[in-house]
Amino acid sequence: MVLYVKAAEILDKIENKEGAIKTLVYNSKFQNIKQLYALVCETLKYSKILEEIITSTGLLKQNKLKMNVAKVLVYDLLIGRGVKCGGSWKALIMKHRARLQAALARLKIKRKVSRNEDLLPKASQAQGKQPPRYARVNTLKTSQEDVIDYLKREGYTYLGRASSLAELQQLSGKRFYCDLHLPGLLVFPAKTDLHAHFLYQAGHIILQDKASCLPAFLLNPPAGAHVIDACAAPGNKTSHLAAVLGNRGKLFAFDLDPKRLSTMSTLLLRAGVTCHELANQDFLTLNPEDPKYSQVEYILLDPSCSGSGMVGRMNELTDSPGAVPAQRLQSLAAFQLRCLNHALCFPRLQRLIYSTCSVHEEENEGVVRACLREHRRSFRLVPVLPSWPERGQAPLTQCLRASPGETLTNGFFVAMLERRSPGEQEDELTSDEDVISFPANSDVEAESHDPSPLEAEPAPTASKKKRKKRKKKPKQQQEN
Repeated sequence: MVLYVKAAEILDKIENKEGAIKTLVYNSKFQNIKQLYALVCETLKYSKILEEIITSTGLLKQNKLKMNVAKVLVYDLLIGRGVKCGGSWKALIMKHRARLQAALARLKIKRKVSRNEDLLPKASQAQGKQPPRYARVNTLKTSQEDVIDYLKREGYTYLGRASSLAELQQLSGKRFYCDLHLPGLLVFPAKTDLHAHFLYQAGHIILQDKASCLPAFLLNPPAGAHVIDACAAPGNKTSHLAAVLGNRGKLFAFDLDPKRLSTMSTLLLRAGVTCHELANQDFLTLNPEDPKYSQVEYILLDPSCSGSGMVGRMNELTDSPGAVPAQRLQSLAAFQLRCLNHALCFPRLQRLIYSTCSVHEEENEGVVRACLREHRRSFRLVPVLPSWPERGQAPLTQCLRASPGETLTNGFFVAMLERRSPGEQEDELTSDEDVISFPANSDVEAESHDPSPLEAEPAPTASKKKRKKRKKKPKQQQEN
C-alpha cells in the first residue's frame, strides 16, 4: 500500500509543478526507488486513458478514492503486473476488476486497436522507444573476447561489429553486437536487463549509455598521465578513464555530494579502479597552482546540467517537450562557464573534454563560444570523431551532439579543447553578437549529471548592486 501512497503523492506534486519526476521520486525516501519511478512514469504515460476508464466506471463516486490513487491502482491492475498490495485497497480494486477490464476493452474497440500501447498518442509511443542497452567491457578486469565467450556459453548470439545504426535498431532476443563507433561497447536489445547478471555484479561490464562513454574515449589520456574528473559522481566516466589509463597514472575525482561520492567509491571498488583519489570538494575551489596538480594535462568536465537529454525524463507529460525555465538555463550555463574557465587555468593542461546531457544550446555551444572568446589565444576547438552522424550546431560543427533519433542514445553534447602550440594562429570565431552572455556568477553545485537522480535547483543570480562592485573584466564580459 505504501508504494501506491507514495506514487499518488508524487503525481499530486507533479500536477502542482513542485518538482521534476526523478527529484520527487528520490526525495520520497521510498525503499525501492526503481519500482516507484517506473510506476509513476508509466501511470503518467497512460494518465488520460486511466482517467477515462475511471470516470466511465464511476469508480470515484462509489468509493472514497482520490483520482491519482485510483490511477496507480488501475494502472497496475489493467496494464502493469498486477496490484502489489493487500488490505482494503486491493479488495476494493479487485471488486471492480470486471467492470474496469470491460471499460478498457470497450476503449480498444472504439479506437480500433488491440494493444494497450496503441492507445497512447503517437508522440508518447515514439518517446517510449528506448535506446538499445549498452554494456561497456571493463578492461581493468577482463577482455572483450572473454565477455563475448561467456555470453555465448549462456545462449547469446554474437553478431560481430555493427556496420550501421539500423542494425542496432533491429536487435531482438539474446543477440548482440559490438558497437560501430566505440571499441569495447556491446549493444543489446533495449529491454535486456543485465543488472542481476554475474558480469555486471562482478564489475566485468559497466552498464553505461553510449553517449556517456564518449568523454573518456575522446579524452584518451595515455597510461601514466595525471587526469582530473571535475564533477565525477556517480562514477561511470571515472571508471572508464581508469580503464583508458590502465590504472597507471593519477586520477583526481571530485564531487560535492557525500552520498553520491560514497556510492561512487563502491562502484569504483567493484570496477577494480586503484589509480584514483576521491575528494568531497567543489572543483571550483581547487587551486590550479597547487603542486599536487602540477602534472595534470587532461581534464574531463561534465558539470551539472538540466538533464534535458535523458531519455525517460518524460518532460512532455508535465510540460512542453524539454522545457526548462529560462532563469534555470541561465544559472546553469553561468556555472558551467565558470567551471570551464577554471579548468583552463591549470598550467600544464593539454586537452579538455566538456560534456553535458543537455539538448539546450545555452548549456552547450553557447558555453563553448563564450569560453573560447576569452581563451582562444591559448586553446582551440578540436574536430572529433568525423564518422559520428550528429554534429554541434553551426558554426561549432567540431563538437558532437547525440540524441535518441539520430544516434540511438540519450541526448548529449561533447566538445574537445586543446592547448595551442606556441605561435599557432587563432581560429576565427563567431562575432560578439553571436556569443551568448551569462550572469557572471552562479551558485549551482559542481555535481555530475551522468545520469544524476537529482537535479540542482535554479541558483539565484547576483543583484544589480553586487554586479556593480565586481572587477572591470567580469563586468565587461557580462555586458557583451
